[in-house]
Amino acid sequence: MRLLLAGLFSLALAAAPTAQDCTSCHEVDLAKFAATKHGSMACTDCHSSITKLPHADKPAPVKCATCHEDQVKAYGKSIHGVAKQNGMADTATCKSCHGPTHQIVASSDPASAVNKKNLADTCGACHSNPDFLAKHKIPFAKPVEAYRLSVHGREVAKGNASAASCSDCHGSHDILPSADPKAKVNRANVAETCGVCHNDVQAVYADSVHGLAVKRGSKDSPTCTGCHGEHNILAPKEAGSLVNAARVSTVTCGRCHGDERLNSRYGFGDKVPAFQDSFHGLAIRGGQQTAANCASCHGVHNILPSADIRSTVNPANLQKTCGQCHPGAGDKIARSKVHVRTAGGIEHISVKWIRWAYYALIPMTIGFMLFHNGLDYFAKLRRHKPHHGTGEQLPRMNKTFRITHGMVMVSFILLVITGFALKFPEAGWVKVLGMNGAGLIRGWVHRIAAVVMMAATVMHVIHLALVKRDRVILFELLPGWQDAKDIANALRYNLGLTDKRPTFGMFGYAEKMEYWAFMWGTVVMAVTGLLLWAQNWSLKHFPIWVLDAATAAHWYEAILATLSILVWHWYLVIFDPEVYPMDLAWLTGKASADHLRETRPEYYAALVKKQEEAQKDRAE
Repeated sequence: MRLLLAGLFSLALAAAPTAQDCTSCHEVDLAKFAATKHGSMACTDCHSSITKLPHADKPAPVKCATCHEDQVKAYGKSIHGVAKQNGMADTATCKSCHGPTHQIVASSDPASAVNKKNLADTCGACHSNPDFLAKHKIPFAKPVEAYRLSVHGREVAKGNASAASCSDCHGSHDILPSADPKAKVNRANVAETCGVCHNDVQAVYADSVHGLAVKRGSKDSPTCTGCHGEHNILAPKEAGSLVNAARVSTVTCGRCHGDERLNSRYGFGDKVPAFQDSFHGLAIRGGQQTAANCASCHGVHNILPSADIRSTVNPANLQKTCGQCHPGAGDKIARSKVHVRTAGGIEHISVKWIRWAYYALIPMTIGFMLFHNGLDYFAKLRRHKPHHGTGEQLPRMNKTFRITHGMVMVSFILLVITGFALKFPEAGWVKVLGMNGAGLIRGWVHRIAAVVMMAATVMHVIHLALVKRDRVILFELLPGWQDAKDIANALRYNLGLTDKRPTFGMFGYAEKMEYWAFMWGTVVMAVTGLLLWAQNWSLKHFPIWVLDAATAAHWYEAILATLSILVWHWYLVIFDPEVYPMDLAWLTGKASADHLRETRPEYYAALVKKQEEAQKDRAE
């Protein structure tokens, strides 16, 4: 009997251990294990080296390759597998990604560590760990965090199973370093990787100037990630997107086409700065996202050389391309240079001559003004002559003149502020005035102010045509040889070369110069401004160089006009020691009798006589 029992016991020990036998020593919840991916398997299916109990203290490791041969081979060649073979203890293993051995569930299970919704957290266990990144000198900053904020990451979080996750782009078991030609994220393969989801886009890109360059092995030509970003891909309408309308030209296209080294290599020219200075570029910099950017004209994924008949910027297609925003654009647009700068570079001859003319005119004009006024200012300070002694006032500007002057004054200030805000949208003063990002409002304020100024000028002309009494100022403002003599005499007087102070009539050379300069400047600004405002009409009837010339003239005339007002007019009515703190004739209509008596004695006498006659008439 004893021998029989001993034999039966020996047979029991020799039989394959059951799950219940294993759990007598190992804490494994069999009920939970049954619901896992391997729940239908026996313990010894994986722990195949254990054939009897008790087993060795250190049984042979489980070989996942027994069932997952292909995956294990792929892992062995991957960046993680190679790192493990090289002794990197904290590299990713099967357990690192799939979870604890006895808790592995199918990737489709929401609880799976490699479920699409959880994959970012799984990869992030290492790739969001700053200590891990620093230890292994991984240069990418917060890739997982960036992915979570991306359009892909947010879609995955919503439950969109078709949105890309880490493994869709990098692979799963076969992840390779990006420098490896076989890597899914190698620049030569990126378009194909993205094309798994975006196959229609990939087909178009493959035939583009960028796609063909990448195919030829170019390391400079952009791939999908070059334009859209890597982990932080955002929808084009999002402000932070690299292909957002406000950023695509400067941040994305400009990164390559504005790069000095790439420019010298491929001869891009100065198209990026030319665009930045153009109406479209300035509008975008000022906050208008509806203005044309690089993609609006050149296309997005279908960018082709301009010589290609399929290109949207081929001369044969320019009328249609520009016509998307400018209906009725004429065919002359195809014969014009597009990327033109108002400050050099590629430009039409008209722009060049306008630029050089103002380069000469502005320094000479403002230089003379500074010299003249500086000399006059210090000479008057040196003499210390009192002014406005009696406080007597005489009429100088009637109501109609004051109204038109007021319209010009207000509109001019608005034009200067809104005009320079367009040209320098990133300037600190623009932000202080709250105009950064307010391109549309700024534009309308500028146009309304322009209409007010033109209206004031027209009213002034009509007023002079209808009122004979006031028309006399036209004759008084006509320049003559005496004005040249007066300038010379004023300079000699202020230099101390003569004791005789020059005197003037109703208007001196300073007012005459300013009046006719204003009238000329108003015409130039009005004509060029209207051409630019009515851009669709202009493009229909004129070649682009006309608008380029108008842009250049408008810009340089604005500089000249602004500096002239600041240096010449403000000195005459504010900073001149004899009228400081201000000549209030523009507000009250009256000027200092003392100042008129000293500087315009004949005009003063005529005013006094006229006033006496008026008083006599009233008395009678």
